[in-house]
Amino acid sequence: MFGNNRLHLNARIPPRVFSIFFVSEHLNAPQEVSSGIYFLPHSIDVCRSGNMVGRQIPQLFGLVYALVMVPFIAWLWYAKKLSRNSGWIILIVSTLSGFFVFAPMIPYQFQLAVLGKQQSLPVPIIGVFVLLAIFWLYSLVAGRVFCGHICPVGTTQEIVYLVPVKKFILRHKPVTLAFRWVFFILFIIAAVFFSLGLLQFFGIHEFFHLEVASPLFFVFGVLLLVSVFVYRPFCRLFCPYGALLSLAAAKSLFKFKNTDRCIDCLRCIRACPTGEAGTAANKAECYMCGRCIEACGDTVGIEYRK
Repeated sequence: MFGNNRLHLNARIPPRVFSIFFVSEHLNAPQEVSSGIYFLPHSIDVCRSGNMVGRQIPQLFGLVYALVMVPFIAWLWYAKKLSRNSGWIILIVSTLSGFFVFAPMIPYQFQLAVLGKQQSLPVPIIGVFVLLAIFWLYSLVAGRVFCGHICPVGTTQEIVYLVPVKKFILRHKPVTLAFRWVFFILFIIAAVFFSLGLLQFFGIHEFFHLEVASPLFFVFGVLLLVSVFVYRPFCRLFCPYGALLSLAAAKSLFKFKNTDRCIDCLRCIRACPTGEAGTAANKAECYMCGRCIEACGDTVGIEYRK
């Protein structure tokens, strides 16, 4: 009836008001399709803009949450006001923020920025890189607080790891680190030279948007199933932004350190799922879960300090 033109029903209009937007590259003004029904060529852009703003505002709240909570959590650890038991509420809130506002998904936004997809970002691309730099500096000062307590991808894995089953510990840290950096290089090559975001194949977007009809939803579901047995496989093997944060965390000013009250009982080393406990570890892969402090108990042989 209308040739190559397309009909769009504007679902955002109140229930008793119906309009059809008839899109044609040749039309520059409202036209009448039939009695009482009009089409507006430029209305589609308005709707798209409204949808974009509707997505960006909640994501901005997620970013503000991350910017405020990272130094606050670091202070809680330093002041000895945080423990594994009291920290779970933060993990739950961060996980729920992933489902409700899809933020702060810094690894995913890092990919969008590298791909140059401005329309999908809550702030301009330059602003995203400034935020990435801020969180990197946070890690240089306080360690991987963001990865451990704020990133919904990480906190979701942390929560499912609580399932009481036999765990498989990845003890060969050089192998896991080599795998991660190989993946990081492939990630950059795919994004820069092929405009391909490798993280899209992990189903992060689909899972947190509950798109159960998508096969990618179940890809992330399988990853979570693996996370029941292996501690944070995505964070430790695939996350490209986490790889950058690990460089900062290895040199961080504040970390979990053994004190002079340490009796070398090795309980912390046995409790740590990433092999970062003990005096020889540089804490690059420490996700600040607090298992080492919990295992140390009343000895107080480990503290979060300079």
